[in-house]
Amino acid sequence: MREWFNETVLMERPWPEAERWLLVAVLGLEMVMGVMGNCLVLLVKVMCRNQFCCRYWLPFLSLTVSDLGCSLLIISGSLFAMLTGGQRSPWCEVVSLLKFAFITSSIGSIAILCVQRLIGLASTGSALFVVMATACLASWVIGVVFGSVPVVYAWIRYDPAEMLCAVFWENSYSDMLVYILCAFSVCIFLPVLLIFFCSLLSATSCHSSCNSDDEADLSAVSPLLVSSYMLCYTPFVVSELILLGRMDLSPAPDWLRTLSSVMSYLDCSLNPLIYYSHQDFREAGLALLWTNRKPSSEPVLTSITKHDM
Repeated sequence: MREWFNETVLMERPWPEAERWLLVAVLGLEMVMGVMGNCLVLLVKVMCRNQFCCRYWLPFLSLTVSDLGCSLLIISGSLFAMLTGGQRSPWCEVVSLLKFAFITSSIGSIAILCVQRLIGLASTGSALFVVMATACLASWVIGVVFGSVPVVYAWIRYDPAEMLCAVFWENSYSDMLVYILCAFSVCIFLPVLLIFFCSLLSATSCHSSCNSDDEADLSAVSPLLVSSYMLCYTPFVVSELILLGRMDLSPAPDWLRTLSSVMSYLDCSLNPLIYYSHQDFREAGLALLWTNRKPSSEPVLTSITKHDM
């Protein structure tokens, strides 16, 4: 049963109590891991950049900002929606727009990283820096543009299965078909093609001429980033493909939509762990935490002097 009150969609017990609190715990854990992990990653990248090799820092920075934004805004929004039973306008529309922007910027940043790693040119050159910065900015802008279309046409409402506001198609199958095909072609399919071909060529060139500098660079974790993204966003893609195949505009099953949200949030939490799997980056992070510890204020016994009376 749905009730509309002050532009908030309230659901009457959309989840059994045990499942609801389980999802609250999972979302809370993902949010804490995402916020703390990505904040620490940003600190290490900024304050310890000379302690590890990172030639392709621009796409890494864009990806980390995207993961941090998703953890701060989207995951927390879903967590709050689970606790309160809905999301209020205009926050509902903002969440939907930002979620698509974060998805597009993440896969765009990974694609740019794969391309830059293939050509082997660092982000320090002025001309290449402009190109890479433009590409990263374009991935954000494209995400905002495609995310704003459902908001403009009022296709947004709260979905208790996804635990946030999402796009619902209730009238026109042709509108849904055109939008999803355009969005997937530009925002998903093209970056995936770049990732696939660049990863394949990089693996081939690595077997033919293995370079120790590439292994020492932070970009060595790129295959793990790609694998994590593909794994975590597979349920989301499957749910959209199911929607495309249904002429009655009925969405994918509730469990699949819930899984797609949980898994996409998981990617934001896993990426910091992937960075920390790189030895030099991990050592730089540990050094940052160690040197920033406050000295103990308790007195310490250093010596004993014996006086003759």
